[in-house]
Amino acid sequence: MQDSRVSCSKLYTMKTFFSTLFLLFTLALGYTQNQTFKFSAEVSFDQKIMDQVQETGRLYVFLSQNHNAEPYTQTWPSPAQKTFIFAKNIDPINTKEAFTVGNDAEWVSTADWSLEEVPSGEYTIQVLWDQDFSESRINAPGNIYSTKQKVNIDKDSQLDLQLSQIIAPRMVIEHELAKVVELKSDLLSEWWDKPMYLKAAVLLPHNYDASKAYPILYNVAGYGGRYTRINNMLGNTYAMNWWQSGTALEIITVFLDGEGPFGDSYQMDSDNSGPYGRALVEELIPHIESTYRGTDSPTTRFVDGCSTGGWVSLGLQLYYPDVFNGAFSYSPDAIDFEAYQLVNIYKDQNVYTNEFGYPRPVMRDVNGEPMLSLKEFIQYENVLGYSNTYLNSGGQFSAHSALYSPKGENGLPKPLFDPQSGDIDREVAEHWKKYDFTLYAKENWAELGPKVQDKIYIWMGDMDHFYLNPATRKFAKFIEETESPKSNALIEFSAMEGHCSQYSPPIVLDKVGQRIQEIEGQKEKK
Repeated sequence: MQDSRVSCSKLYTMKTFFSTLFLLFTLALGYTQNQTFKFSAEVSFDQKIMDQVQETGRLYVFLSQNHNAEPYTQTWPSPAQKTFIFAKNIDPINTKEAFTVGNDAEWVSTADWSLEEVPSGEYTIQVLWDQDFSESRINAPGNIYSTKQKVNIDKDSQLDLQLSQIIAPRMVIEHELAKVVELKSDLLSEWWDKPMYLKAAVLLPHNYDASKAYPILYNVAGYGGRYTRINNMLGNTYAMNWWQSGTALEIITVFLDGEGPFGDSYQMDSDNSGPYGRALVEELIPHIESTYRGTDSPTTRFVDGCSTGGWVSLGLQLYYPDVFNGAFSYSPDAIDFEAYQLVNIYKDQNVYTNEFGYPRPVMRDVNGEPMLSLKEFIQYENVLGYSNTYLNSGGQFSAHSALYSPKGENGLPKPLFDPQSGDIDREVAEHWKKYDFTLYAKENWAELGPKVQDKIYIWMGDMDHFYLNPATRKFAKFIEETESPKSNALIEFSAMEGHCSQYSPPIVLDKVGQRIQEIEGQKEKK
């Protein structure tokens, strides 16, 4: 019989060997994962599209860890799937032969590393040439991009990338009930001293009769939504079967366009973008309704939306109380600037860091877990802006600056806060008060209050992903305390609900239908 001590000794030796081997493998793997490598690319334009290339623009390089999407569409700083963006302006760009994209001091980036020290890993690579100056965002028709390539960065890498794909013009699906409106705005054209156009898509009701007068709903999208979102309806067989079944409310739905010079126009007048509010109510609405509606009565004219659309729908009802007869606002952007998300712009010193010295989050999950800091979010907009700041990024804070701020230098809005340090400009904060809904309503309630009775519905989740509920709470507190008249605005909060989680077009149409019945009932009493 074998000595058990010898057997145990051999077993111990084998276990030690494999443990050591596993440790070395783990250390080696960790070392590889923490390594960085140089990256460069030879970029050229496809000769077939040379006649469509402009020499002035902004070049973007995308390194994405989301392999299922076009990297150039991943401009949102997703906490889960990172897309790192590098950008720089070029004038002129080399269109005749390949040029090298690599490490130099001119790049601005969302990453905390340069192209000379790319962390090892698997990326999807893409470049985009933003040559369009007529729209505010990089997904504009006419911009040129390369096909995406997947690459494993485990050594110094050099790729060949060709700018060959052109972003196609926007199109609305053809349907007998769908109409596209493109109207030259005299107000905006005069303000900008160049032709400016307003766009919208109109969805007519089942068995549309041009001789009838219809109620009408103006739908405002979430941030940056375009008029082409009507395709979401037109391309949905179930939705269109319902719309044409005779059971849907017979109402005209207008999908407003969110595009503006600095991002979403918010459908309101501003010192930087011009008279978008007046253009809507004095030009676009009369044009649409004289063409399709059969009446220009505000009695059955409504507005709805969620997020940015929530802010706009409520804002249009407050600032144009005689034009609309009901606003259905879901998860509106901050409507009180004492709670501009988590920032009190009138008292706080810095947007990036709170009074306790902690970085401010801009996004959370419904359990309250922070997902993204405001500083990280703004850095994405800094990279997307031609000025290397958020002021003309086409993003959310670009649009807010254009809407709320006075004019600044070089044709840009004056920033509320410094793009790098986050320090707040108190003078600019004072200028923002004109669109603080609580302040506006307080100052004008004697005249405004009677005009908005029965017209305001707001829904907000109390775990809004973007911390928008505190501002709505402040506005709701004012509404509760109103007198002469006592407001009957309906403001609902849902516990443990996130951003726009209870918004849906059928629900809104049901509420609009109820509102129409109330109006008809009031007529009968008179």
